[in-house]
Amino acid sequence: MEGSYSRRRFLQGAVVGGAAMAMPAASYSRVIGANERISIGIIGCGSRGVGAHMAGVNNHAKTQNIEITAVCDPWRVRQDAASAKAEEWYGRAARKFSSYRDMLALDDVDAVMIASPDHRHTVHLKAAAEAGKDIYCEKPLAMRLDRLIEACDAVKKADSVCQIGTQLRSLPSFTGCRELYRTGVLGTVGRIEQCRNGEKPYWYGYLKDVKKEDLDWAEFLGDRPMRPFDPVLYSGWYGYREFSDGPVPGLGSHFIDLVHYITGAKFPTNCVCLGGTFTWKDEHKFTCPDHVQALWTYPEGFMMSYSTNFGNGSGNSFKIFGDQGVLDMVNWTEPILSAEGGGKRMGQIRGKKRVEDVAHPDHFLDWLQCLRSRQTPNASIDAGYQHAVACIMAMQSFDTGRRTVYDAEKREIHEG
Repeated sequence: MEGSYSRRRFLQGAVVGGAAMAMPAASYSRVIGANERISIGIIGCGSRGVGAHMAGVNNHAKTQNIEITAVCDPWRVRQDAASAKAEEWYGRAARKFSSYRDMLALDDVDAVMIASPDHRHTVHLKAAAEAGKDIYCEKPLAMRLDRLIEACDAVKKADSVCQIGTQLRSLPSFTGCRELYRTGVLGTVGRIEQCRNGEKPYWYGYLKDVKKEDLDWAEFLGDRPMRPFDPVLYSGWYGYREFSDGPVPGLGSHFIDLVHYITGAKFPTNCVCLGGTFTWKDEHKFTCPDHVQALWTYPEGFMMSYSTNFGNGSGNSFKIFGDQGVLDMVNWTEPILSAEGGGKRMGQIRGKKRVEDVAHPDHFLDWLQCLRSRQTPNASIDAGYQHAVACIMAMQSFDTGRRTVYDAEKREIHEG
């Protein structure tokens, strides 16, 4: 494995050279040779970072010639586990860091995958772009609009290949739904909704026994105020508004992104959102809502609804309603088109029919292929920006009790 940490070199050869002529100079200078190993670093080594990101790219390690060479997490236990997993896969342990700054300073890391807590996404994304890395960043992309704009602008300025972790849009089933939607078979679409419910909020499942001596507490807090170490606050950060905004960005971001992907819409015009903690009141004093309802309207002429009930797991749904029928996507891998509820009944939809898959590389493979081709991944930085704007609109409405309005030209959210 000698030389696999080497920094990327210019790709030689007439075919690649011809393709590179169409690239901007910044992209051409970062092309990776076909026989050159891609060195990847992981920022955030929890269940998402190791179980999804690391495992996802490792599935393509041989065909795409990649290696995970560095891991970063404020909790030493997670560092050790991630490094050991890399050694199991590649024959040598990944280098370990507590701070993202130290990892990003490595010249031989080509790309990073960000699976840190939500309040750190834009910090890590911006820093990675400024360090000249390509990036895979977990959703939701941001909690604040100003930080979102700064990070997205940095990615574009650096010409980083950036994939956002809304991986459902790369499923063949949802790509099939997009192609079906484009035919217009649903007629006039007026409403798209998802109800994503559960018996208990997902943040309870992350509570762990964490020892103070094993954790870089300040690195986790970042720009949040310093306070005494709290293992519940650290391991259960998903449930606290200081670090996460709960179900709308945590789960609803996937739904929002899919609506954008399938319909071609980009930004909602306005939003209202209500919710609160109605069921799970206990000693942990979680501040993210266990019940929430958000409504957005789009200039394309439809209303989008997202709700979560974490007091009862029944009633899940994901549907696009047209005046000719309905597209039911509650089963992500087997969406169904039917004429149910169609008022005009023009006969274009007969019975119930499974939507045909449209082949698409899985989300991690798509990113890895783009690292070499310098093409735009399926969930681009623009797609991430779009879902984040919708989430931020909802949470601002939740906090103020007022409708929020987005001005796409000025990149501003107002109350109105």
